[in-house]
Amino acid sequence: MSFSASNTVVVSNTSDNPFAIDIAYAMGQHEDIADLISMKTFMNTEFCPRFISDELNMESIGQTLDGKTVIIVSTSSHTKTRQELAMSNLLIARTAKENGAMRVVLVEPDLFYSAQDRGPHADLGETHFERDINDIKKFDGQAFTAKLYAELLKLAGVDTVLTIHNHSYSVQRIFSDIFEGDFHNLIPYQIYAHYLLNSDILNYGPEGEGLVLCAPDKGARDFVKEMYDTLGLSKAKFIMLDKERTNERKVDITLHSESEHTFEGLDGCSIVLFDDMVRTGGTVVKSCQFLQKIKPERMVFAVSHFYASDEGRERMAHPAIGEILTLNTLPTILNRDEQGRLRKKLVVLKVEKWLGQELASILDLPSQPEKNPYKIDMSSKNPRFKRKIWNSEELSDLNKGK
Repeated sequence: MSFSASNTVVVSNTSDNPFAIDIAYAMGQHEDIADLISMKTFMNTEFCPRFISDELNMESIGQTLDGKTVIIVSTSSHTKTRQELAMSNLLIARTAKENGAMRVVLVEPDLFYSAQDRGPHADLGETHFERDINDIKKFDGQAFTAKLYAELLKLAGVDTVLTIHNHSYSVQRIFSDIFEGDFHNLIPYQIYAHYLLNSDILNYGPEGEGLVLCAPDKGARDFVKEMYDTLGLSKAKFIMLDKERTNERKVDITLHSESEHTFEGLDGCSIVLFDDMVRTGGTVVKSCQFLQKIKPERMVFAVSHFYASDEGRERMAHPAIGEILTLNTLPTILNRDEQGRLRKKLVVLKVEKWLGQELASILDLPSQPEKNPYKIDMSSKNPRFKRKIWNSEELSDLNKGK
């Protein structure tokens, strides 16, 4: 993959972000990000980003970025809070615009403040359901922060926002409205499908016999149905669960009344449970325990955003989950210490090249896209690492998207 990106500048909101560096490299930018922007902090701790220019050039002051598109890559970090990173995004965007940038793009794979997607009034946040008094009460006393973040980004100079598999209809509506449609919520159907079809993570027949796709609730139904269509396996089954939260930490799992299939005839199948995010892992484990009624041969949990908290790692080590498939939207998940005991059953699909290609399409940059632009990260502790498919030549082919 190659790009003509001479008028595109990729930076990050931290001085050393491997995720941002990989996107920059995928887009043909070989300069070090640290040579393009200085992450300066004053003695009083105030952040002052500065796009680096020729100190002897007195003719183009404030015009260093004339005609250029600046891409800010923003991911979570162990060293900075999301509040610090969000503020950095605002200052970098404003800095870019005041130095002549034609367009500022924010790439935030896990969009900040998306959990704060409603406010303490019925008209603060659009939902697929009618908000009752209990839902409104959840947000009593707090701000509609997702909307504030979108408004601040726009005010700072951000023109385009790109994220991955955002879970909130309210957030998607807010960002689409504020950025006048220049908001891109990318769903990596093809990446998941390619891996599921070309690895040995699941066992099933040539037309999907013995394969079950599962949505954990009605909110995930459209995503999982699209996954079903993308896989193209006519004999695979689709089931949908229902969860009722009985208190802050407890949920009851049942088979949803609108599920396309029941558990009948599914014994010994391979199940893949899809969701957009996991934090504590409690609901996921409960769902997988419920699905054990089918006595599956394989149980895989596929999730786009994996918050590897101590609590989450502890819970998801539960034997009800056979393997976990995730993206690196939170790049710290690649750290083996972060994975902890889960490294024995965790597979991470790295999406930087895919994001680079999507950016090229959005920005109308000429490119030669790869069909399946992702890479696989798996610990040698995972038993599948030692199987035939993980021999060097086949692993290389799979990593190349063949």
